[in-house]
Amino acid sequence: MIEDRKNQKHKKSMEKQKAKVDANIEAASTERGVAILLTGNGKGKSSSAFGMVMRALGYGHKVCVIQFIKGQQLSGEELYLRDQRSDVYFYQMGTGFTWDTQDRTADIEAAQKTWAEAVPLLGDASYDLVVLDELTYMLAYKYLDESEVLNVISNRPKNQSVVVTGRGGGSGLQGIMDTVSEVKEIKHAFKAGIKARKGVDY
Repeated sequence: MIEDRKNQKHKKSMEKQKAKVDANIEAASTERGVAILLTGNGKGKSSSAFGMVMRALGYGHKVCVIQFIKGQQLSGEELYLRDQRSDVYFYQMGTGFTWDTQDRTADIEAAQKTWAEAVPLLGDASYDLVVLDELTYMLAYKYLDESEVLNVISNRPKNQSVVVTGRGGGSGLQGIMDTVSEVKEIKHAFKAGIKARKGVDY
């Protein structure tokens, strides 16, 4: 008898939840690409973006990935895309992290060169998904003109989606995005002295 009451209560709760979900789906009638910002100090922002790359490729969508900062150490994502998916446009700034280069002028030049690669892609309606990995740092360090970056992203083709990753990015970037998700760090293996793991961390 108690179990029956629990089952009935659960069923009513799920019916109510389903009705709410169905209503929200019905209300979402606008069909267009979305702009997503994955930010925060936790691990997994780029990994989430590459998950969306895999999802898009599963539907036969045209995808490109532009990586700012990273590039000196090969990642599993890069190895896979370059070896298995020649149809994905992949470009890396290739300078490594700013604390490695310690050369602001060279970093700015590299950032601007990489942004120049991204601009035509953000204007090409044939691309369904554009990933701008670690772009937020370029804005935080003022390596790129923020107003130009926001304008280009805002005026991309209607059905093109864009994913931006990296900590911070500023209120201006957050303001133009449709979805902003923050990845929060609770604990990290590296801080416990555990080395980064191939296939998990890179």
